[in-house]
Amino acid sequence: MSMKAILFSLFLLGAAPDGNNAPALPPEALAAPPVADDSPTAWACTVDTLRAGKECVFEAALSTGSPNDGQDTANRKLLTDVARALCSEAVGAIRESRPDATLTALCERRYSAAVDQCGLDGTASVIDAKGRFAPGARACYRALSSVLQDVQTMATVVSPCCECAARAGCPGGSGDRCYSDVSQQLAPPATLACLNDRCSDACSMVLPSSSSAPTVRERNKSSSGSASL
Repeated sequence: MSMKAILFSLFLLGAAPDGNNAPALPPEALAAPPVADDSPTAWACTVDTLRAGKECVFEAALSTGSPNDGQDTANRKLLTDVARALCSEAVGAIRESRPDATLTALCERRYSAAVDQCGLDGTASVIDAKGRFAPGARACYRALSSVLQDVQTMATVVSPCCECAARAGCPGGSGDRCYSDVSQQLAPPATLACLNDRCSDACSMVLPSSSSAPTVRERNKSSSGSASL
């Protein structure tokens, strides 16, 4: 398109409408007070954005008051109930509805610890009537989100490994200790050796790339070799 055509198009777009065809505004329209739409936007921080791990905005408009023990307790109870639902959903969704009672219980305990930041001293509701997190709940929201992300990772790669470890009877391979050690790659040498030997497929994504601990198979081979000399 030539420069002349572009300028002509802009001129047409900026031209004032024909006064004869413009809709007439009633005199009182200009004096009417503005109407605010305070419904939640798509960017509001809610339980849904927490569940999905989305970026969000703390847009709830809540007035704060004096510290109130009753409100503080209500805030914590609300998010404790939310935590139970989110833990079950996170584990079940990733594991295709296959339960993992150990991981679900671990998730709920970690959420309970995170909820300690969510009482807001009872100065305001942690979530408003429209489901939006209060601006003062930023630290609370981040703590809950961090727990959920950790649990989702555990459900994806750690849970299959620890289930195998428990079946194989690996030392330290059952309960919370396995999830904690394996997810942080802090499992002791005896556990790593067992996982490498008996659960290598289930644990391939969480085992250290090079472990100094020999596997059971390597130790047996070494013993056999020594005996033959």
